[in-house]
Amino acid sequence: MKWPAFVVNLARIRRTLQNVGLMSRVLALLLFLSVFFFVLLGIGTSLKARYDTSSPVTSMKGLAAAVTSGFFADMVGMEVPHFRNEEESFSFSQRNVFSFVFRMLTDLNPNDPKTLIAREVPGLSANKTVLLRSSQATNGSAPEDDYGPSASVIDKLGQQAQAEPQPEPPAEPAAKPPVTAGKNVVFVYQSHSTESYLPELKGVKEPDEAYDDKINVTLVGARLAANLEKNGIGAVHSNKVYTAATIKDFRYPFSYKYSLKTLQEASVTHPDLNYYFDIHRDSQNRDKTTVNIGGKDYAQVYFIIGAKNPNWKQNEQFANQIHEVLEAKYPGLSKGIHAKTANEGNGEYNQSFSPNSILIEVGGPYNSLEECYRTTDALSEAVSQIILNAQKVDKPANNEKKTS
Repeated sequence: MKWPAFVVNLARIRRTLQNVGLMSRVLALLLFLSVFFFVLLGIGTSLKARYDTSSPVTSMKGLAAAVTSGFFADMVGMEVPHFRNEEESFSFSQRNVFSFVFRMLTDLNPNDPKTLIAREVPGLSANKTVLLRSSQATNGSAPEDDYGPSASVIDKLGQQAQAEPQPEPPAEPAAKPPVTAGKNVVFVYQSHSTESYLPELKGVKEPDEAYDDKINVTLVGARLAANLEKNGIGAVHSNKVYTAATIKDFRYPFSYKYSLKTLQEASVTHPDLNYYFDIHRDSQNRDKTTVNIGGKDYAQVYFIIGAKNPNWKQNEQFANQIHEVLEAKYPGLSKGIHAKTANEGNGEYNQSFSPNSILIEVGGPYNSLEECYRTTDALSEAVSQIILNAQKVDKPANNEKKTS
């Protein structure tokens, strides 16, 4: 009887065991690195939350306020059966999740080819926005930055700009005694001074071309200053327009550097200045920048806070005072207070210049100057109320100082 022969390939078994051992070590290493990464991430997040208050962009309050109702409904729909409407697009679809993760990791938007070059070309990078204070506006939306005028539009502006003075609305005589005792305490200016409104520009249809040397946001700023003067608040308005005709080697992304020089010059000429308003316009469609109040259309306003300003909270508190007055008197006129980071300019919108400095966007390219003027009239009421209240608070302290 023959016994069956078994051949054992020890070399093959040894190689298999070696491969298993190698895979086990690799998996163990990956597991250890993953745990180590998340531990470091948790420690870093904890330390940042405790010690870093320089920017509101990481605020969970702002993040929660920025979540839309549709997004929230989709989150609930992931856990509650039949809560989600299958006919509507799902926020957590494979495509949306991939897009979100891709944008988070690369800061590029697969649906917007412009972002592929925006990071490399100065001035093209859009600003991130976080909602700090919500409003009663029913058409809630974040402010939207455009990419600035094209080179051809900038050249056109430079050719149009002559030494001819800017048109300004007639200043009405002061209806009240000057509560600021002849002192100019408010400065109004426009960093993006050529931003304009399509209804006022003949032959211009595209919002990307809504820029003009003379018909622009400087008229809105002038209206604000004139209204403040009417209310007895000493105000100074800068009609400085920043174009290639007025600034050598002009570059649009440097607008805030140009306007900072304007601020510095104004503060030297008027040492009593204490409040600074940089007037802009937004870039969204009309339905996102317009509200009807009392049967009249108003251009809505955004209050913008520079996230890179280390003292941004002081500026936000000042903006919130004005925002709350508008909320009470003109519900829906304000679109809230938003914090922005900026990859161009100085990243703080010159707001470190003063704790009472804010940027206000009035309307969008599809609003008319008449709608913006209505808004500016309401805005001047709110600003006047805040300044007058501050004057009343300061008076007792000044009196005590004089009698001591």
